[in-house]
Amino acid sequence: MRAAVVDIGTNSTRLLIADVTPDGGVVEIVRRSVVTRLGAGVDAGGSLSEEGCERVISALSEFREQIDANAPANADEEPYRNLAVMTSAVRDARNGPEFAARVRDECGLDAHILTGEEEARMTFLGAMSGRPGAVKPTVVIDIGGGSTEFIVGVGKTAGFHVSLPAGVVRMSERHIHGDPPRSADLQELAVDVRTVYQAGLPVQERAPVVRGIAVAGTATSAAAIDQELDPYDPECVHGYPLLLATVELLLARLADMDEAQRRAVVGLDPSRAPTIVAGMVLLSEAMRAFDLDEVEVSEHDILHGGALSIALQSNSVPHGSSDI
Repeated sequence: MRAAVVDIGTNSTRLLIADVTPDGGVVEIVRRSVVTRLGAGVDAGGSLSEEGCERVISALSEFREQIDANAPANADEEPYRNLAVMTSAVRDARNGPEFAARVRDECGLDAHILTGEEEARMTFLGAMSGRPGAVKPTVVIDIGGGSTEFIVGVGKTAGFHVSLPAGVVRMSERHIHGDPPRSADLQELAVDVRTVYQAGLPVQERAPVVRGIAVAGTATSAAAIDQELDPYDPECVHGYPLLLATVELLLARLADMDEAQRRAVVGLDPSRAPTIVAGMVLLSEAMRAFDLDEVEVSEHDILHGGALSIALQSNSVPHGSSDI
């Protein structure tokens, strides 16, 4: 069946249109991403700004055209469903439910504000899609704009999962006050992130983990920068082994630049230049928390998980499929 999934995050708004095969495969047809900064100011003010909401609605209008243009030829017979998931920014904002209603009414999308638990489970489902049923305890790390999700599982089964209030937009706004960032600000940011992680990640959940998979914009950007990809090539990014030493080198390099210089870095989407330094701190601290010298970067994330969730709800994929 064909599914359209929109991820309305704190920093970016993304679209995936894909066919989900009976064995649980996800075949991408359209993938788009726009940095919309919906969560700008939420950490300090508690509400979504009108400007941020308008940026998202504008992106969704374009996405809606793509969704309609890619309807299956036999749409009357074949299910074609959409899902718009909303994460940390909308979940934390006082006016989040109002914005979700606006997305439903104006854009015709099946909008849901995910709990942290739902977000973590959907991310794990996506990250593990298409993988053999490995038995090593694995942590999936999803660094977003307002929060970071950690999901520990074995094979296809998610176990411990938590959503922690530390993301690239939230931490940038809270700690980075210079351009380039000041050393003292970066030290305070790292301490804040480390404290949040240690409080939310029990030792007994971290200790068994021997493998890490990193999804979302910070990790994919790090892989693209390290390979100097221009243009961005998802096939080169997906499965890329990213060393902690590399993340630390990228952090030092990017933190020594001002925003204009970061915008010119090969492999980095210029719209991510304001938050990428905080992202590298978050990623390096996440790897240290699990004592990982390396993570595998994955293009499969909550978008894939959303498509699989639609298929499962439609009974288009067996619940016991070995590929989910």
